[in-house]
Amino acid sequence: MQTPTQLEGSEAAFSAARGVSTVMDFEAKVLPRIGGYGPYNKAVAAFSWIPCFAVAESLLSEVFLTLLPRSYRCRLDPVLLPAGISSFNLSEKQLLNVSIPQTREQGFSHCELYKYPANFSRFGEDLPNETVPCTEGWEFSLSAGLRSSIVTQWNLVCQNYWKIPLQHIFFMIGWIFGYLILGLACDRVGRRSTFLLSVVLSGMLGVAVSFSMNPDVFLMLRLFQGAALAGVFLAAYVARLEVCDPPHRLMVTMIGGLFAFGGELLLPGLAVVCVDWQVLQAIVTVPLLLLISYWWCNSIFPESPRWLLATCQIRKARSTLQIFSSRNGVRMSEEIFAHESFLSEFNTAYSDSYLPHFHNICEMIHVRVVGKNCLILGFTAFIGTGIQYCFTRNLRSFQADFYFSYFLRCISGGLACFLLCISVNRFGRRGILLLSSILTGMASLLLLALTQYLKDGVVLLLSLIGLLASHAMAMLSIFFASEVLPTVIRGAGLGLILAVACIGKATSSLMDLKDTHGYFLHHVVFASFAVLSVLCIMLLPESKRKPLPDSLKDGESLHRPPLFLSKREQDDLPLLHSHPKSTSDYNSDSYSSLVSATKKMLGSNGHPFEPMVPPAPPHLKKNEEQHGIENAALSEDLP
Repeated sequence: MQTPTQLEGSEAAFSAARGVSTVMDFEAKVLPRIGGYGPYNKAVAAFSWIPCFAVAESLLSEVFLTLLPRSYRCRLDPVLLPAGISSFNLSEKQLLNVSIPQTREQGFSHCELYKYPANFSRFGEDLPNETVPCTEGWEFSLSAGLRSSIVTQWNLVCQNYWKIPLQHIFFMIGWIFGYLILGLACDRVGRRSTFLLSVVLSGMLGVAVSFSMNPDVFLMLRLFQGAALAGVFLAAYVARLEVCDPPHRLMVTMIGGLFAFGGELLLPGLAVVCVDWQVLQAIVTVPLLLLISYWWCNSIFPESPRWLLATCQIRKARSTLQIFSSRNGVRMSEEIFAHESFLSEFNTAYSDSYLPHFHNICEMIHVRVVGKNCLILGFTAFIGTGIQYCFTRNLRSFQADFYFSYFLRCISGGLACFLLCISVNRFGRRGILLLSSILTGMASLLLLALTQYLKDGVVLLLSLIGLLASHAMAMLSIFFASEVLPTVIRGAGLGLILAVACIGKATSSLMDLKDTHGYFLHHVVFASFAVLSVLCIMLLPESKRKPLPDSLKDGESLHRPPLFLSKREQDDLPLLHSHPKSTSDYNSDSYSSLVSATKKMLGSNGHPFEPMVPPAPPHLKKNEEQHGIENAALSEDLP
């Protein structure tokens, strides 16, 4: 026979196992009692910004490792020239003119050489008709920042150029699988374990990449390193979010984005200093190796107490909460009334007999609201990342210099992060996401229809506006998703959305793989998607300053609010309009009169509990008198 306390505990465990709201609300009861967003929470959030810098360095180093040189041409092959060419004493420029074909667009051909027949007798007067591919390799000009890249080392140009966009695609495939697999690991083994495993793997693979001996080995190592880097970013992102209270979630997340922005700005300087791609790869791997120190310093990156409670890991949750409270200067068990302490309340609410219960992303199929929110935000993240190629291509056509487009792209991302930080908490997640999608769609449609009729300055301005809005759209979609997804599936759900965003990034590499053929169709499709996303965003809830959902039931309770909220808090009926009086209108004399009237009412006629009928209003009295006179006259007429 179970006692009532045991029955309550078993019912709570069963409810938690089914994804129902936890016994103690983390936002309202747990977080304030362990110090809220105290000094320790701030320190944990600050240490979670460092992985943003490290991941951004390794991610964007891809741009410099695979950068195509500004100009290149075939190395001259004496075998292809006439036998007596040395007797003509040609200058270097003249020799190039008779050895390499020229085109209007690029000057000397990148991929062909003239081949002279053995009996060619009109040398200097005419050029041969036959051309052949480069036979002795290529001569490259200095790349932006690096003197040596994988392109120059392994001659990935001309007929081998397809290996560069293929490498980009494989790198993104690694990130996609990393988000999907390690997102599931975040919800099953925890944020901290997934983070440490990803850091170790990404550091080891980063060192191995710098020793790659051929393009195939480089491609495979970057594939696996991309998966590990995805785990580092995802675990740090989720853990950072779950130690913050609602007012600070946005600011802490956007500061992490600014750390990534700092890594982007620093990377060109590192490329200039390193000169060789292998040295640059080793340098950007150093921050990842330093993150392994988080393994021994448990207090720097602890396990998320919110996730431990949501999955009913009570013993670990209790110890983690004690660490948070003590570091924040709060003692859970040293209060004046011990029975009212948070620790005793926690022990009463949760029993050690609770069994851990984990959820998987497949359960999202059975929860309509959570699945709808995930689908919409994945769609907007896909658009925000995929449409950026349409704007950056205009930047390259406006100015061929690599650094011009690179820094404009970086600055637009940092500016978007800053603007989100100052606007989203004021105007709401849904409103700013709607605005950014409208700006993205309008900029893309105007460029699609009017590029050939607009001046270069207007095209540049529209491209910058579209790039800024698309950056904001992608970043806010990811942050919005992390707030509406329940804790029990936040890792896997956010990993799914980030994987869809990586598919959007991979579309730009597909365009490069086909030598930008299909760019117009790519632009049309994403511009149409941007317009469609405006309608989808209206179906989302608003998560501004609301607690994070912990269970699937909490996620289902996030319904869509009206787009335009009414300022009236109650019905305003014109015939029953009342003006509530403030407390300053209180009158002691009126209160005494009310007490006296009540005593008289209770003491009259010997019926203390007889209800008193209030007097009728004057206009009703007149009606009753008139009605009585009419009844009297009618009774006189009756027999």
